[in-house]
Amino acid sequence: MPRVTGLAHITLSVRDRDASIEFYRTVLGFKEFKTRDGKQWLLTECRHPCGVVLGFIQHKDQFKATFDHRRTGMDHVAFQVGSLGELDYWEDRLTELDIDHSPVVHSDNGSMIQFSDPDGIQLELFCPAELGSDEA
Repeated sequence: MPRVTGLAHITLSVRDRDASIEFYRTVLGFKEFKTRDGKQWLLTECRHPCGVVLGFIQHKDQFKATFDHRRTGMDHVAFQVGSLGELDYWEDRLTELDIDHSPVVHSDNGSMIQFSDPDGIQLELFCPAELGSDEA
């Protein structure tokens, strides 16, 4: 079977590309690296220092509706953090930025915080249980 060697990028459909870029830059540290606009869409790709690439595409004929995870398609995007201590840092950061978020939730799989971007796309900061167990 041919190999898949990794995840190249994820592109999110958004209502306002520039507002989304500002949110992901300010909150999560993404940086713009490529913009390609067409007649029917505006597209910018941003890269995070960890290597994740997110594209933000604003279709000119969009419906202006916010994201709904109950529809077929993507449910949420989860970003991994390195420890429970970092997850606590993120909880404080989201509070300082006045971003509505869940408290840190612990489960057998790991611990997480959930919040949403300006389009209602659900985001998660996740620490797998095996990383969090080192701090016990």
